[in-house]
Amino acid sequence: MAVILFDLDGTLLPMDQDQFVRTYFGLLGRKVAAYGYDPQAVIAALGQGTYAMIKNDGSMTNETRFWRSFEEIMGPEVTKDRELFESFYANEFQQVKAACGFNPCACEVIGMLKQQGHRLILATNPLFPRIATCHRIRWAGLKPEDFELYTTYEDYSYCKPNLGYYLEILEKIGELPENCIMVGNDAEDDMAAAELGMRVFLLTDCLINEKNKDISAFPQGGFKELQTYLSKQLGQGNRLV
Repeated sequence: MAVILFDLDGTLLPMDQDQFVRTYFGLLGRKVAAYGYDPQAVIAALGQGTYAMIKNDGSMTNETRFWRSFEEIMGPEVTKDRELFESFYANEFQQVKAACGFNPCACEVIGMLKQQGHRLILATNPLFPRIATCHRIRWAGLKPEDFELYTTYEDYSYCKPNLGYYLEILEKIGELPENCIMVGNDAEDDMAAAELGMRVFLLTDCLINEKNKDISAFPQGGFKELQTYLSKQLGQGNRLV
């Protein structure tokens, strides 16, 4: 039995990241404007809060890190409207699904791995609240309970590509990196797991390689190639193709 970690955005859930962000921020801006907030100020503060989470050092959860940063910019009075932002992720955020695609191959691969009894981890960068992460899992045609755990900003105190993020997962599941395979579409964030000794596969359908890294050493391709790769890695009796 192996442990397979899957990224979500751009991996199990196809998307153009720029379109996703534009749709997301547009909806959030309209929501907060109705309550007297300057949309541009909120979105700028959200960006700074996201950056703070990416740089988090493990001393607090990403949720705490985000809200400290957000309040520093927006002022402490924003705390009284925290339910406003939480309601956005519960409701309006679901419209962001229109900016995402759907690939039935993702469901097929997850279904077969589950049937074979492998441990499945949703290793999505923990920048979102739990409710928003669950929405995105369902947009991919999957269920949160398909995974042993999924990473959200409430429960994690590092982000990709910090190796501390992967170490947090390994500690929670009680596993060694050499028993794990990380599948993702980001040449930096997801392939960083290889530095710990995890096997990796770079899914290129929605490839992100912002630093133009040399990716030739990574096993890579679309879902067909992923299935072939996993079949070889998981051995006899675990054929996915």
